[in-house]
Amino acid sequence: MSGAGPNERQRVHSASPYETTFGFCRAIRVGERIIVSGTGPIEPDGSTTPGDAGAQADRCFAIAIAAIEELGGRAADVVRTRMYVTDLADQDAIGAAHARAFGAYPPAATMAGTPALVRPEWKVEIEVEAVLEART
Repeated sequence: MSGAGPNERQRVHSASPYETTFGFCRAIRVGERIIVSGTGPIEPDGSTTPGDAGAQADRCFAIAIAAIEELGGRAADVVRTRMYVTDLADQDAIGAAHARAFGAYPPAATMAGTPALVRPEWKVEIEVEAVLEART
C-alpha cells in the first residue's frame, strides 16, 4: 500500500457493533499516523472474547494490530498504547499481553483503572497509535 497523502484519510472498520451506532471507525490513517479507537475484546460475531483479562487484552491487541496492518503499518510502528482496566489486580495479565504484542519494540504505554467499560464483562479496552516510517 502506498502512503497516504498528508491530508488524505483512510479508515478501516471491525466487527464492533458500536462503530455504526456510535459513529466511529476502528482506525484512521492521516499521513503517516494511524490512530486506533478504544478497542474492546470483541469477536468476529460481535460477542465478547471469553476468558480472563489476559485473553481479552490479547484479542484487543490483535484487533488493533490488524487495523494498523490494513492501513499499511505493523506492530513495530506502534508508538503509544493506553490500556483501560476495570480491576487493577489484572495489571500483570494485561501487561503480559502487551509484552507479547510489542516486546521487541516497546511503545510508550499507560495503564489506568476505570470503574466500568461499555460491556460489564469487559476487563480491558485499549487504544493504540502508530507512526509509519519510510521503508525501502
